[in-house]
Amino acid sequence: MPMWEQQIIQTGRGSFEIFIKGNGNPVCVTHDYSAFNHTGDYFADTFTDWNQVILVNLKNAGNSDRAEHPHELSLIDSVLDLEEIRKQLGYTEWIYAGHSTGGMIGILYGIHYSMSLKALILVGTAAREYSSSSRCIYHVLHPQFKRMQELMKLLKEPGLGEVERANLTKERTQLSLYHAEKYEEYFSKDIRKRIVPSRLDFFSREALIYDVTRQLIRIHARTAVLCGQYDVQCPVEFSIELSEGIRDAYLHVFPYSNHYPHLEERRDFKRVTADFLREIEG
Repeated sequence: MPMWEQQIIQTGRGSFEIFIKGNGNPVCVTHDYSAFNHTGDYFADTFTDWNQVILVNLKNAGNSDRAEHPHELSLIDSVLDLEEIRKQLGYTEWIYAGHSTGGMIGILYGIHYSMSLKALILVGTAAREYSSSSRCIYHVLHPQFKRMQELMKLLKEPGLGEVERANLTKERTQLSLYHAEKYEEYFSKDIRKRIVPSRLDFFSREALIYDVTRQLIRIHARTAVLCGQYDVQCPVEFSIELSEGIRDAYLHVFPYSNHYPHLEERRDFKRVTADFLREIEG
């Protein structure tokens, strides 16, 4: 499997580690508290067949700069950082694709910088604090709430061995799959991204006051909203809300997916996104 090409991009807001793969129109992908490396990312891989994908490590992730102030780890600061990276790479505009908390960054990107976006692809995400739904695994009444909290805490432990980390990650991910027994089939590539504890801790607080639903009307970029019918992290009602709040948004719900439709219904996901991007290219 071809590796991703690493670059360090110097901007006025600091230096950022990015990884590039593929050819074609640029698609930016990131996640709020993941650290990527040359092995890439399953979600980002979805777009490399027909686009050049720029996978971004935000501050405190990988070899990107460390944050000097707490607010530099915020969702909006991440958007500001992405804008500087876009300019430095010389793109007049690019497509942004975000899954989960990466999608939350994408929503804010669209609200504040639609002029920089050729299109937005938002997958399994929300415009407000999603754990308010009892269908969400982060809601205290969800039957798997306690175990998910335990797993998240364990994965932040320093000095965690690779085998133990892999086992914990597998269990955590299986809680968000429609067919948990297919984990090995879905996650068969040698991809080794990690959680960034400092960013996760900041996000856990920021998420409690996150609500941009009344600003969705400000998104003018063409937007595709995609979600699994059985998503336990960002339940499908939040994607429906997104599609209703963003003018002319396209909504597609994958009927046999939980939080990872790009893996659980990979063929249909690639078809849907390819059709959307072809329409954008027009």
